[in-house]
Amino acid sequence: MKQKMKHIIILGDGMADWKVPQLGNRTLLQAAHTPYMDTLARQGRNGRLITVAPGFHPGSEVANMSVLGYDLPKVYEGRGPLEAASIGVELEPGDMAMRCNIICIEGDHIKNHSAGHITTAEADELVRYLEEQLGSERVHFYTGVQYRHLFVIKGGNKHIDCTPPHDVPLKPFRPLLVKPLAEAETNEAASVAGNAVVERMTPQQTADLINDLILRSQELLRNHPVNLRRMAEGKDPANSIWPWSPGYRPQMQPFSVRFPEVERGAVISAVDLINGIGHYAGLRRITVEGATGLYDTNYENKVAAALEALRTDDFVYLHIEASDEAGHEGNIDLKIRTIENLDSRAVGPIYEAVKTWNEPVAIAVLPDHPTPCALRTHTAEPIPFLIWHPGIKPDEVQTFDEVSACNGIYGLLKEDQFIEAFMNPVASL
Repeated sequence: MKQKMKHIIILGDGMADWKVPQLGNRTLLQAAHTPYMDTLARQGRNGRLITVAPGFHPGSEVANMSVLGYDLPKVYEGRGPLEAASIGVELEPGDMAMRCNIICIEGDHIKNHSAGHITTAEADELVRYLEEQLGSERVHFYTGVQYRHLFVIKGGNKHIDCTPPHDVPLKPFRPLLVKPLAEAETNEAASVAGNAVVERMTPQQTADLINDLILRSQELLRNHPVNLRRMAEGKDPANSIWPWSPGYRPQMQPFSVRFPEVERGAVISAVDLINGIGHYAGLRRITVEGATGLYDTNYENKVAAALEALRTDDFVYLHIEASDEAGHEGNIDLKIRTIENLDSRAVGPIYEAVKTWNEPVAIAVLPDHPTPCALRTHTAEPIPFLIWHPGIKPDEVQTFDEVSACNGIYGLLKEDQFIEAFMNPVASL
């Protein structure tokens, strides 16, 4: 009889990078001191994974859904519905949800996508104010975490062209305002919400509404007390909304349907969209005190929560955002530190704890996509991954990085091939 095995994915968001001349033409993973990831690579099996399907933008929601094996053309509906699920907003038929950043505009340029990493408490005050001033029967604003929030339009049309703000630091914002997609000018069918029929807006009407709200938000937020305090303290003001990644409620199959051995699973993340993916995948959300999504996140609490979950659950998805944020800042030294923290404060303690358990635990370590410091945004190149569990026959790879993974026994995987190899390791040997 096949022995039951538990599974944990440790995902370092945006951890992959390009070769850097000042690091001797090495990647950051090659330059970082990562003895535990190297040990698992040496004792396990390695490969590369395409996490961004053709035609999709290399966002974290796309890449993380790919890691979990979901068929993106069938289930992808943008970040908005994932943010809604994470914060407990149930979308009605006819609703269109969007991720809504609070950003910093300086002059006519986007200074940064995070309003200088505004706190959740400050942002909540601003979002509540925007809901009072701009909310209506058609549009609503909901507070998320830090700079990541939710915007819902009843009857909105998702066929619009939106630019992720983290892709365009220091760029003029006006040319990046929302545009209708030319091929989608016709109305979609009306939807029924409760007893009322909700007529779908056209893409042009939706774009015009969003752009008007962006400009009005700038007027409202310019002299808000929160921003006056932030500027007095030398911080960036949170002086504009920036909605993007629209979609309707997705139709995702629970993870346990695909893998019946997972009777119970959990997701641990400080990022709403990851928790939203977990919600639709049927994974319970574990909230961890001190989890920030930044380099100062509480690794120890996350690891403790992951190990506790592994004792009762069959599958844990541990997501750590820090490297991605360092990549967006273009900070090489900080990103190396986040990689080393992932190794010493997450991968190491989890490996040391589970390697002696009676019930075997399979560990996978990987990023979701590269976030090169030189570019300061996501790219779609394949990412390295490792799979380790007791008794696995190692391949020839000795270190965990983008270059060494090219020699891994799994080769280059795509679609659901990684999750199948991880969840059914015997079949993949």
